[in-house]
Amino acid sequence: MIRLEHINKNYVSGTKTVVALDDINLQIQAGEVFGIIGRSGAGKSTLIRMLNLLERPSSGRVWLQDQDISTLAEPQLRQVRQKIGMVFQHFNLLQMRTVLDNVCFPLRLAGLTRAQQKARALEVLELVGLQDHVHKYPRQLSGGQQQRVGIARALANHPQLLLCDEATSALDPETTQSILRLLAQINQDLGLTIVLITHSMDVIRRICDRVAVIDAGKLVEQGEVLDVFLHPQHAVTQSLLSESGVEAEGWQDMAAEVQGRLLRLSFTGSSTATPLLSQISRDYQLDLSILQGAVSRIKDVPYGQLVVAANGDLSRWSQVETLLAQQGVDCEVLRP
Repeated sequence: MIRLEHINKNYVSGTKTVVALDDINLQIQAGEVFGIIGRSGAGKSTLIRMLNLLERPSSGRVWLQDQDISTLAEPQLRQVRQKIGMVFQHFNLLQMRTVLDNVCFPLRLAGLTRAQQKARALEVLELVGLQDHVHKYPRQLSGGQQQRVGIARALANHPQLLLCDEATSALDPETTQSILRLLAQINQDLGLTIVLITHSMDVIRRICDRVAVIDAGKLVEQGEVLDVFLHPQHAVTQSLLSESGVEAEGWQDMAAEVQGRLLRLSFTGSSTATPLLSQISRDYQLDLSILQGAVSRIKDVPYGQLVVAANGDLSRWSQVETLLAQQGVDCEVLRP
């Protein structure tokens, strides 16, 4: 659905040139939830604004469906943007207008009649659970409710694409989860493509199908969320996972104090709940010490990763590896 080809973005300040994006190549498929993660200043906000050309690239091309929108003049680009909804970190609501009026605003710009505006606005407000708040003003709503208004407004024009720029960063953890559940429901029920940027690996884990990691204007890693979480390749990704608590540190110190073969076991799906370690310990007379572990879900898929020390007679280790492989468990030997 979306394709970025060799996107570069430079800002010139006096005699100094700042590189915000450096040769970005990215494809986003229709119907998926795609996450872009990076630290502050990494370039992720600039990148998401390339998708609707609120920022124009210094060079490169932006494709939406089969159309190179980077070649469009502003009048044509405005028509394209009507099919791209955007949700902002700080809501960007009209404070002197009611909830209903806020959602009607983009519909009025699109040329709908008053009756059409109201009918569509009420439809999307019901979708986001605010049908009882249509006549309230933003100041009368909680932060989560205000963000739901922002989402309803973004959905009003039947967009093909929804962009979320740090949509949960201003919210408390409980409200964040409710907004993420709403976005997941919208993606599932409407088949809407969603691109979100965040600095939180937990947000990526809960809602995204694929993720791109950006650092200093470069895409340093991208792929299926499950693969990136279980097998991070770049130091920035590993650091983000560690900071989020997904990949805990400290097991290296414990590993120095225990003997035996050191393993990292990664498992997904049904194997997550299978008592494999008990079976291996019992059938092969091995003592297994768990030095670090995490079991959770990525979207709807259970996953886990353990660092384990195995002690005992390892002469039948090849049979253990076969059993793990049969159960879909990836076994990485960290220390022979």
